[in-house]
Amino acid sequence: MELSQDVLDRLLAESLRAREFSHAPYSKYRVGAAILDEQGRIHIGANMENASYPQGWCAEPSALTAMLMAGGKQAKAVLVTGPGPDLITPCGGCRQKLREFSVPYDLVVIVGDPSGIRGRWTLAELLPHSFGPSHLKF
Repeated sequence: MELSQDVLDRLLAESLRAREFSHAPYSKYRVGAAILDEQGRIHIGANMENASYPQGWCAEPSALTAMLMAGGKQAKAVLVTGPGPDLITPCGGCRQKLREFSVPYDLVVIVGDPSGIRGRWTLAELLPHSFGPSHLKF
């Protein structure tokens, strides 16, 4: 999927803004995610830790939940930001959650940090040969 520079700029800004809502008192590693849905709307989420570490949750499922609660059905792009300088891609569990609400070859996964966008893949590249809802249709 091709994304305009305007959409990329909005996704980056919203993902960085989402980091401000992170609750990361243990790791101090703030992560934000911004998801573009099939209607062109952007939904954000942040990682949330708790004292029963590691029972918190990542930024991507937070953003997916926001998307679903707003009536979105399919993620078209996700931009995940961390503090840098190392690249932060969605963890395995988040890749599977993104798979549930996307078409793997169409979902664009973008990573960045306060310095800007640092990488881009499709979900299929990050999660090859995935298992998803279509495998459960009889």
